[in-house]
Amino acid sequence: MSTTTPAAAAVDERLLRTSPLRRVLGRPELGAVVGAVAVLVFFALAADSFLTGAGLSTVLYAASTIGIMAVPVALLMIGGEFDLSAGVLVTSSALVSSMFSYQTTANVWVGVGVSLLVTLAVGAFNGFMLTRTKLPSFIITLGTYLMLIGMNLGFTKLISDTVSTRTIADMDGFSQAKAVFASTLTVGGINFKITILWWLLLIAVASWILLRTRVGNWIFAVGGNETAARAVGVPVAATKTGLYMGVALAAWISGQHLLFSYDVVQSGEGVGNELIYIIAAVIGGCLITGGYGSAVGSAVGALIFGMTSKGIVFAEWNPDWFKFFLGAMLLLATLLNHWVRKRAEATK
Repeated sequence: MSTTTPAAAAVDERLLRTSPLRRVLGRPELGAVVGAVAVLVFFALAADSFLTGAGLSTVLYAASTIGIMAVPVALLMIGGEFDLSAGVLVTSSALVSSMFSYQTTANVWVGVGVSLLVTLAVGAFNGFMLTRTKLPSFIITLGTYLMLIGMNLGFTKLISDTVSTRTIADMDGFSQAKAVFASTLTVGGINFKITILWWLLLIAVASWILLRTRVGNWIFAVGGNETAARAVGVPVAATKTGLYMGVALAAWISGQHLLFSYDVVQSGEGVGNELIYIIAAVIGGCLITGGYGSAVGSAVGALIFGMTSKGIVFAEWNPDWFKFFLGAMLLLATLLNHWVRKRAEATK
């Protein structure tokens, strides 16, 4: 007569049915969505113009300029790493496009292409140094951050004799490039910046990579336990280098928007923005320790940033309070995300 052991009676947890409520409670972006709804309601009551078409357009534009970078930064954090050079890399990308086009008197698209190669090379450098030296990403990207600040200022003054680039508005290809990176679309009588479309595209691609591809499994595995991931055959070095190059690609998109929106670029721009990208990702549910988060969550975090920054203006409050609200949201979101994670683990 056979007996059933506890091990045999145990059912594979992957075969267990999970209720919709448990699935919702296990989503990384749950806390951010709750926070976004609260911020929306708050500023809708505090400012009459907040929910107008023009007001929402302004909020979405502010969110998109942060969200374009927050999405790949979130993927990098899920992979267990940071990039402190992301903010100044946006400016570097714009400077390379502008100065190369101006100095060579070539079509603007030539400068845009060269900028893409240079920006991706910086991302590959970060990934290479990280995987080869085994130093913390904080140290590696802090070094890159300082080098880029110096190069941005040094090369700009060397070539232009000022801290800003020369105008390229009259050069061939400028109008076409502006249509791609900095145009305005009118929908239902409301003007929307094209950066919103770039943002949505990056959210869709990043979500597909994370949830539908083998690469997404690698990203979660590397961020969760790098040693275990390597033991089961995950290409850790290639995965992390690819994540840094993803951040660089987004920096290139943001840099071209910066250039073709204002025609000239100040070499000192971008300093400090890397913290905003990280904050958006953390508010969106990414853990500092890696292995947990989502692209949609980072988008919601960027949306909270946009609603707060513009909501304060619409409500006619002193904008000096913005950083206070941002810090408070970061702490509250981190606590809420911690609670959501514990609830998700308890329901498994």
